[in-house]
Amino acid sequence: MTTLQNYVSLPNTSNSEPDLDEFVNIRTKTAIAGSAKDQHAPTSKPIKIYHPDRKTIPFVFASPHSGRDYPDEFVSASRLDPVRLRRSEDSFVDELFACAPDVGAPLLAARYPRAYVDPNREAYELDPSMFDETLPGYVTTNSARVSAGLGTVARVVTNGEEIYRHKLTFAEVKWRIENVYKPYHHALQQLIGETKEAFGKCILVDCHSMPSTGGPLENDSCRKRVDIVLGNNHGTSCAPELMNFVDERLTQLGLRVRRNNPYSGGYTTRHYGCPWQNVHTLQVEINRALYMDEVRIRKHEGFADVAGKISTLLQGLTDLKSF
Repeated sequence: MTTLQNYVSLPNTSNSEPDLDEFVNIRTKTAIAGSAKDQHAPTSKPIKIYHPDRKTIPFVFASPHSGRDYPDEFVSASRLDPVRLRRSEDSFVDELFACAPDVGAPLLAARYPRAYVDPNREAYELDPSMFDETLPGYVTTNSARVSAGLGTVARVVTNGEEIYRHKLTFAEVKWRIENVYKPYHHALQQLIGETKEAFGKCILVDCHSMPSTGGPLENDSCRKRVDIVLGNNHGTSCAPELMNFVDERLTQLGLRVRRNNPYSGGYTTRHYGCPWQNVHTLQVEINRALYMDEVRIRKHEGFADVAGKISTLLQGLTDLKSF
């Protein structure tokens, strides 16, 4: 049985680049303190891939926002206390989907928190007001996500509170993107390619959680949410059979499901979802109140129930007819 254990800081003592499956906790101070200043600072892959003993289904599961390794320097630079800073996390989602390898599919989990760098954005989607210098021309500065303060490096946490005490330098943000964001997508691309080669197609499930009530930056502000929101970029990122299958199975498990509202899918869903190339992407958002205390960022008694329902869903994926 695959389980997610507590992570341990393991410095990279090798001179060679670690394998993608090697996890090195990115709180290693030399990696962060020297990041923008020392070009020879360690750049270990800030991810963990949980591989199955044998791949038996054409699925890849990814959890880009459940990372909880907060560099000390990042926490010190924030005006928020550690608990408030964590409220942008999709906390414990990697644990909810920990059964993926047991049903024959890999699970990719980010280790940095999304407040530090967000893999579910374009590579350089940044708010110029956060910086003490002019940004390069290739940076996207005028997207809806940037306007909301939720770019690749966020200005605010999801409830709208400002993260930083001071302006950032582009050098430090570039380091995060080159050494944290890009390795995540390199690993994801590799998993998608391997799965498509083995099965002729790949079904990517992007795993998230959502606040139980719409936040001040969202179009359902102050409104209570359903249990699950499924997003397929309004019908463009996956075959309808996949959406219907997952919707029906979750509904049978007693969960209230909605499609594409308020979340239709982020960068991962839009970028990788290419059904015409046999790559299907579905985003799954789980209501946090079902399994955790949203204020204290702690699992509660509902966690086992939600994890059990996710396991039941995944165990039934072999029933999904070809499309």
